[in-house]
Amino acid sequence: QVQLAESGGGSVQAGGSLRLSCAASGRTENIKAMGWFRQAPGKERNFVATVSWTGGSTYYTDSVKGRFTISRDTAKNTVYLQMNRLKREDTAIYYCAAGVRGVATSTYEYDYWGQGTQVTVSS
Repeated sequence: QVQLAESGGGSVQAGGSLRLSCAASGRTENIKAMGWFRQAPGKERNFVATVSWTGGSTYYTDSVKGRFTISRDTAKNTVYLQMNRLKREDTAIYYCAAGVRGVATSTYEYDYWGQGTQVTVSS
């Protein structure tokens, strides 16, 4: 089992920045990818970004390219999401996820989930 603990959410004005962190513990040796998803009220949980745990390859949904950066620190078993130039439409609960099969954009490909952290962007 892998446990994930997110931190770093909060409220910010449009154009501002936040950095989310997600620390993994437990059987972390099986992790092949870690990602971030988000879920706005009344909507589905959607892919934001993912990173390969070994090679470091990254993938993003189009709406955050150029504004968000995902990175990982394998020594600390931690993944980060640096979010710049935030927009109101980025408001959501952000979930960290870990998978044992490799990078993917579907929620079904991830095996472990954090509790989520709220990000609120106001104009």
